[in-house]
Order: sequence, then C-alpha cells, then structure tokens
Amino acid sequence: MEYITLKHSDLKVSRLCMGGCPLGGYGWGNTQEEELIGAVQTAVDLGINFFDTADTYGLGQSEITLGKALSGRRKDVIIASKFGVRVENGKTTYDNSPEWIREALDASLMRLGTDYIDLYQVHYRDGVTPIVTVMKTLEEMKRAGKIRYYGLSNVHEEDIEELLPFTGKFISFQNEYSLACRKNEAEIIEIEKKLRMNPLTWGSLGQGILTGKYDKNTVFDKNDRRSREIYVNFHGDKLHKNLEIVEVLKKLSKKYEKPVSAVAIRYILDYFPESVVLCGAKRASQVIGNIEGSNWKLDIEDLRYLEKISRD
Repeated sequence: MEYITLKHSDLKVSRLCMGGCPLGGYGWGNTQEEELIGAVQTAVDLGINFFDTADTYGLGQSEITLGKALSGRRKDVIIASKFGVRVENGKTTYDNSPEWIREALDASLMRLGTDYIDLYQVHYRDGVTPIVTVMKTLEEMKRAGKIRYYGLSNVHEEDIEELLPFTGKFISFQNEYSLACRKNEAEIIEIEKKLRMNPLTWGSLGQGILTGKYDKNTVFDKNDRRSREIYVNFHGDKLHKNLEIVEVLKKLSKKYEKPVSAVAIRYILDYFPESVVLCGAKRASQVIGNIEGSNWKLDIEDLRYLEKISRD
C-alpha cells in the first residue's frame, strides 16, 4: 500500500481510501451488513487505514456500520466524515452554521462510537455562513479534542479567493474525478496549487462503470441510484463514451495483469501524484480488486493514451 502525509498535518494515510456511501445501505442495490463490515475489515487487513463517510450516507447508517466494523481497531485508522447537509422531514438543505456543526459533530461521534474524528469536512457550502465563521467553529471543536483536522468537499475555482487567507487551515479537499468525469480537472489543479491541499477524488470509478462489469444492456433495479438518468455515466451518449474507455482499460488490464478497476485507480494516482483516491465497496472482493491499484506505475505512453481517450 502507498501512503502519503496530508499537507499541514501529521495524518499519514493510505492513497486508497475506502468511501463510505455504500455502507449506508441505500441506493446501491442490495447490501448486507455482514458483507459491508467484512469489506471494511478486509481493507484494514490489507493496509488501507483511511475511511471516508458522511452523516447523510444512509441518513447516518454508514457511520454506524463503519463504527461497528472498526470496533477495537480505532487507533489503527484515520476516519474522515462530513457535515453541512441537513435532512429533516424529507427535506434536504445545506447548513454550515455553528449550531449545526456542533450538533452534527456530536451525532456523528455517537454513531461512529468514537470520541474524535481525524478529518472533519464541509460536505457542501450553504452559501450563507462565511468561511471564517465555519473555521472558527471547527477550531473550537479542535481545541475540545473532538476533531484533529478539517477539510473541504465539493469546492470550486470561485471559492479560491475566499479560502486563500486560510491556506494551511483546511488540509484537504474532495471533488469528483475519474476517467469518466474529468470536468473538475482544471479546478482541482488550481485548488491544489493555490491552496496547497491534497486532492481526494470521489466517484473515482465512475459509480462503477470503470470496473468493466457493465455494458450497454445493463439494467439496474429501482433500489439502485444508477437506474436514474441523473447518474449520467450509465445513460445515453455518456455511457457509450465510457464503454470506449473501458475497452482500453480491459486491454491494459491484460497487459499489467491487474483488474480493470485497478488500472482506472492507477491512472488517478499517477496523474495526480499527491492525491488520495476514494473508492466505495460493498464486499471484500471489491476491496481486494481496488487495492491492486497500489504500488505500481502506468507506462507514460499508457497514461497519455488514457488521458487522450477520456477527454470530454
């Protein structure tokens, strides 16, 4: 496993982070708690020490499942969670207020079964609360020992100016990025350069399309979010483009004797040398395949070819 120390911190994390959305047991087809817990424990056994979740994944169920899976192993891992999305009475709103940060954090700690979170991240900005107010509240939580560091998620180039005075305070940022979704690439480069934070990529396997398991005839059950057209990687022209990328990944999979998913992961690790790749998993076999993306390099010609054929 490859590790990196996140800038402005002493958090030495695996460059492959297990994403916690599937742990919520909602919107990813059929899931079994026993399998989910087994996936987390397999990840730890194989060197993954970084786990990312959020209070809204499964309306808290992801944190509960992750806490169960890591029981007795807390000191061996880095846990990241997020706040800023409120779901009440079926209505979703964004809230970065100090009052909600404190309430959300205490609830996350209880669900996770821990007394601190290593990396606490703003899931989405609410467009109302100034970033200085958010930061002051997070500093308060840090002094209280409830969090060690804090970061950002879903930030964009227009946010840079507001964030510049606080360079070094927020230690990481998350954005969607994969061979199937490069729309945020220029922003990731700018944010990493100007704010000196490590990028954490979510959607790194394009919600699964880059695993090579699906084709144009795949039909998802209604309990799988990918059945909805908003998940563009599996619909229309975007699906056909993605399947062209997958065919190249399959060829490289044979060349390197690695799973298709591992080649897709390796591309990000090589393209962004200071990145961490987030990948969700529902079972141990998926974790094992993803881990094969670590500790090797794509030939520069293959890296360039993947960059070329995946351009929007």
